[in-house]
Amino acid sequence: MHRRSLLALSLIATCGAAFAQGYPNKVIKLQVPFAPGGTTDIIARVIADPLGKALGQNVIIENKAGGGGVVGANETAKAAPDGYSLGMATVSTTAANPAINPKMPYNSLTDFTPIINIAATPNVIAVHPSFPAKDYKAFLAEVKANPGKYSYSSSGTGGIGHLQMELYKNLTGVFITHIPYRGAGPALNDTVAGQVPMTFDNLPSALPFMQSNRLVPIVVAAPQRLPQLPNVPTFKEIGLEPVNRMAYYGIYGPKGLPKEVVDKINAAVRKVLEDPAVKKRIEETGSLIIANTPDQFAAQIKAEYDVYKKVVDSAKLRLE
Repeated sequence: MHRRSLLALSLIATCGAAFAQGYPNKVIKLQVPFAPGGTTDIIARVIADPLGKALGQNVIIENKAGGGGVVGANETAKAAPDGYSLGMATVSTTAANPAINPKMPYNSLTDFTPIINIAATPNVIAVHPSFPAKDYKAFLAEVKANPGKYSYSSSGTGGIGHLQMELYKNLTGVFITHIPYRGAGPALNDTVAGQVPMTFDNLPSALPFMQSNRLVPIVVAAPQRLPQLPNVPTFKEIGLEPVNRMAYYGIYGPKGLPKEVVDKINAAVRKVLEDPAVKKRIEETGSLIIANTPDQFAAQIKAEYDVYKKVVDSAKLRLE
């Protein structure tokens, strides 16, 4: 029995290595679990074409929005573990939503194979130019003086924007109504149009609107003030360090993805991120390139989930 077990393991390893040698031999799908226009979509589209060139097969983006990223992430979790159905891993789909949603269709810690964390990005509260406050002190005074008057948009219920803003509300005692969307793109569009007075979003998707004066940045979640927004304080500066968490954007596949395939994709993404043009495009959004190992990314996902679970439990946050 012992010999048979060893033989079986040897055959599995041999087959896995052989499969990886021929991988990829067809188009690879990279699932973005949000509508086009948000940061997840932006990062995915920056790397998709050069990643396809590095792997020798086209990498196509498929947007599957819904449930704060849960619908698309669940499709990745349920895909065949062959390396041809990958997904963009975000804090919303792997940590924030699982921490607050008791009815998740997947386990974010066991139903995926983490491959690589591409980049970390700051988050920002931004308001429409018609909002009566243009800096944080005035913003806080305005929303405190008018409980229930204002609403904010986010990429979806249970997403990082929702959870971070709810934490902010809990810590400051303000009351702002949540308006969830099917991704940051639609949320930003309505905020820029003035239909919602403010948003909590990732910086890369919001930054162009702030640079064109169509949104006004109020406060950012980042390690320190950003070169792109030198006059905007961090949450840590205003005494709200628990909200001062960046988002991550990585690639994962379904559980059971062969290690050889994982390593091949990881190496290809690292190669892409060394390209000065790709690096420049990502860093221009205010993001920091991470490019870590599969094990390091798995540890990051677990750590982030633990943080948000503690936030949800201690603040008694619940889905609306």
